[in-house]
Amino acid sequence: MKKNILLLCGGGGTEHEVSLVSSKYIEQNLKEIGLYNVIKVEIGAPRTNDRNFYLLGPDDSHKEQVELNFKRELVGPSGKQDIHYVVPCIHGPPGETGEIQTYLDLISLPYLGCGPEASLICFNKVTSKLWFNALDIPNTPFEFLTNIEEAPKAHKLFDKHGKVFVKAASQGSSVGCYPVSKKEDLDAALKNAFNYSEYVLVEKMVTARELEISTYEFEGAIHASVPGEINCPTAFYSYEEKYNPASKTTTEVVAPGLSKEVVEKMRGFAIKAFKALKLRHLSRIDFFYTNEGEIYLNEINTFPGATPISMFPKMMENNGHAYLKFIGDIIKKDIL
Repeated sequence: MKKNILLLCGGGGTEHEVSLVSSKYIEQNLKEIGLYNVIKVEIGAPRTNDRNFYLLGPDDSHKEQVELNFKRELVGPSGKQDIHYVVPCIHGPPGETGEIQTYLDLISLPYLGCGPEASLICFNKVTSKLWFNALDIPNTPFEFLTNIEEAPKAHKLFDKHGKVFVKAASQGSSVGCYPVSKKEDLDAALKNAFNYSEYVLVEKMVTARELEISTYEFEGAIHASVPGEINCPTAFYSYEEKYNPASKTTTEVVAPGLSKEVVEKMRGFAIKAFKALKLRHLSRIDFFYTNEGEIYLNEINTFPGATPISMFPKMMENNGHAYLKFIGDIIKKDIL
C-alpha cells in the first residue's frame, strides 16, 4: 500500500503565494516518483492570521478544513487519513521559523528539511550573523537593535560606512528591508522595520555581486554547487523584483568570471555553515562578492524556493544531481 505524504503550503505570511507556486513543482516531482499518495493542504490565506489547515482539491481549491492530530492522522468532515511523511513547503512563518517542525517532532512525524532550531536561527537575521561571527565566516559589518531607543547605534554605523541596509530581523524575501543612503531617512527606515519584527538589523551596504549556492545532502554526503548569480537591474533586490512577472532581474546557474579560488572559498563557507548550524537535507546559502574581492555570507534559506525561476533546483541539477532523485532518496530513507 502506498504511503501518504502531506504536502503543506501557504502559511498566511508575506510569501504565501510563492509557497503555492513552489508546492506545484514539488507536487509534480512527488507524483512523478510514483510511490506515494500526495495529500495537499494549504495553511491559512495570504497575509492573514488564519492558521487553519485546508485540504485542497485537484484544482487547488479548498475542499474542507482539516486537522493533523497526535495520531498522525489528517482528520476532517470527510474522514481521516494516516500521514507517513510531511513536506513543509512554506517560505517564511510558520515553516522556516521552525513552528511546523516543532509540532511534527512532537508527534514523531518525519519531514523534509531542517529542524526547528536550525530553521529559527537562520530565519532570524540577527542570530544568523552572530553565528557567522562565532564560526569565523565573513559577513557584512552590522549592529542590531532591540528597540527604537537604540537608534544611535544605527546612526554610528551609518556615519562609519555612509550607506546601510535596515532589515527586520525575522522576515523573508526582502520584506521589511530598506536601503538607506541619506542619514535623514534612517529613523523612518528603523521605525518601518520595527513594524515587521521585534529586532532590527542594520548592516553596511556593499557594492557586490549576489551569488547563491545550493547546499544539500545527497547519498550520505553534503554537497555545495558552484555559485549561481542574481543580476538585478535595481540597487535593491526587493520582493517585487524577485516575484513580479514583469521583473527585469535575470539569473545565471553558473556565475561567470569567478576564479577557482573564490568558488572554493564560497563552497567551503557554505558547507561549514551547513554542518555547524546543523542544517538538514537542503538549503540555499547566499553570498556577496564585492568589487574589492571580499566574500560575505549574506543569509541562509532553509527551505529555498522551487518556482520555475528558482535557483536551488537548477544549481543542484547543474551540480550533477536531479531534484527528483534528491527528494525521492530522502523520503525513501526517512519513511522506512
